[in-house]
Amino acid sequence: MPEGNLYEQIIDAVHANYGSHPGRRALHAKGSWARGTFKATAEAAHLSRAPHLQGDEVAALVRFSNASGDPEADDAERDGRGMALKLRWDGGETDILATTSPTFATRTPEDFLELLLLRRPDPATGQPDMEKLGAFLGEHPETAPAAQAILMQEPIASFAAAAYFSPHAFALLDADKNRTWVRYRFVPDAGEERIDDDEAKLRGRDYLHTEIAERLATATVGFDLQLQLAADDDPLDDPTAVWPQERELIAVGRLELTEAADDPERDGHIDVFDPTRIVDGIELSDDPVLLARPKAYSVSAYKRWDRD
Repeated sequence: MPEGNLYEQIIDAVHANYGSHPGRRALHAKGSWARGTFKATAEAAHLSRAPHLQGDEVAALVRFSNASGDPEADDAERDGRGMALKLRWDGGETDILATTSPTFATRTPEDFLELLLLRRPDPATGQPDMEKLGAFLGEHPETAPAAQAILMQEPIASFAAAAYFSPHAFALLDADKNRTWVRYRFVPDAGEERIDDDEAKLRGRDYLHTEIAERLATATVGFDLQLQLAADDDPLDDPTAVWPQERELIAVGRLELTEAADDPERDGHIDVFDPTRIVDGIELSDDPVLLARPKAYSVSAYKRWDRD
């Protein structure tokens, strides 16, 4: 597979599976926006010299989303949910992306493309070739944790009542350049709540997006940003790997969402959430999926712009 064509092929495969929708993201097409603030804890400043982790309050823009590329996806579907966070302050910005699955589905973007192609529905049946898809899953057991997190769990009750995880590792550098490897997670004030499939269907196609708007109209939605610290033998470049639950967790910040926001992506403006958009005090791992994201996002944004 030609390297130069990989990211075009990924986005084209997504569009083949979910349809091409002008002005919409290739994946996480259905979303709701919110604004608020983020304030780091004192512990955060000890771990990293990054500007947004020094304890000053910074502006936060969040997009909650369904994982699929269908902008009309039913909120009752068993699928991942996302929370993308953009932090902005004078002179800088950074992004954190997290989903309700603690791991990504594949180790490499090439494997992700293969999985997308295998999931393409047959025009005659409307279903993928389950024999070929099953063979892929058998050859790639590392996909199991993500599949189980998505398909084996009931739908979330609210975007505000779900935990969100980054599958990628990042290094935090302190003032003396000491390095601490971590993964991010957001823990909701409301606790985690799921509902059964029948209840989710009764709540309606857009219940998650309606509920978060109604909740923000009367209350603040809060999350604690926690870091899961890596041990020496935890893989740093494999987004399919589950780090053990006993790894130390440190609370490093408080995200408070105070209002629903109109979609800011209009009149040719696109707000891309890119987890590789980092600042001094944070470093990327060699995770190939993480490093592929900005290239795929660039293709997606170009195609979205081109189709508007």
